[in-house]
Amino acid sequence: MSETKYSAEQIKVLSGLSAVRKRPAMYIGNTGIEGLHHLVYEVVDNSIDEALAGYCTKIEVILHEDGSVTVIDNGRGIPVDIHPTEGISALELVMTRLHAGGKFDHQTYKVSGGLHGVGISVVNALSEYLEVEVYRNNKIYRQSYRRGEPTGPLEIVGETDKTGTKIRFKPDPEIFKESCQFDYEILVSRMRELAFLNPNITIKISDENTGREDVFHFKGGIIEFVQYLNKNKDVIHKEPIYISGEKNDIQVEVAFQYNTSYSERILSYVNNIRTKEGGTHVTGFRQALTKCINKYASEDIIPK
Repeated sequence: MSETKYSAEQIKVLSGLSAVRKRPAMYIGNTGIEGLHHLVYEVVDNSIDEALAGYCTKIEVILHEDGSVTVIDNGRGIPVDIHPTEGISALELVMTRLHAGGKFDHQTYKVSGGLHGVGISVVNALSEYLEVEVYRNNKIYRQSYRRGEPTGPLEIVGETDKTGTKIRFKPDPEIFKESCQFDYEILVSRMRELAFLNPNITIKISDENTGREDVFHFKGGIIEFVQYLNKNKDVIHKEPIYISGEKNDIQVEVAFQYNTSYSERILSYVNNIRTKEGGTHVTGFRQALTKCINKYASEDIIPK
């Protein structure tokens, strides 16, 4: 048996986004249907973060006939000025580098639902092509990428009086071998959910393949969410109970409504991300609710 050579020559360094393309499941969970749709979620989450910071009120998602997706928002637009230490535009930096973004301190974004700064660059890495337009400084900036690499410099292509970001990308079939076809129902469910969780946002989603279009805006927020979940149930009290508060810069919202079914349904979220396994926030709510009900019962003030 010959001895396998193992020296410095065998140590490979995956630079840039090549690590993402080499092991995509580390960043999006898998390369199946769930991972495919996560690409859209990640781009939309960036727009949601702009909304949570108070700068975005409209988000639009468009499924195109060629299998690509466009996400448009009316936020501030990704910065395009040259980064002081990296020597490239901030736009190219966040599109091509992992762990580059404005969400690591609490000055730019106090709340974020993205993948801790790796999100949009991961989408870029796993896309056959991606084109981004930024509306900022009364100008339209554009840059294109192919499999994570810029195909040219950032360019000014026009003037505008609006602000925001427009990203169009097509998943790479070399990565998503199972399918590159987006499921409208999966996406519309998530967009509806985000609209319930963020009452100040209007989210529009459309499919050029079928002509279908849905627009979501829920002023009542999670109160309307509970009513939506209970719409085919016999409710015990007409209006959902709603509680909100803030402590130590942590904002909490709770809405619930009892119905006549024998099973419970709890949907919990942290920074717009579903926590399917619950967590300390759910445990704390249960304990507090139980304590309040027990106190109420022990004081013997329930009408006979």
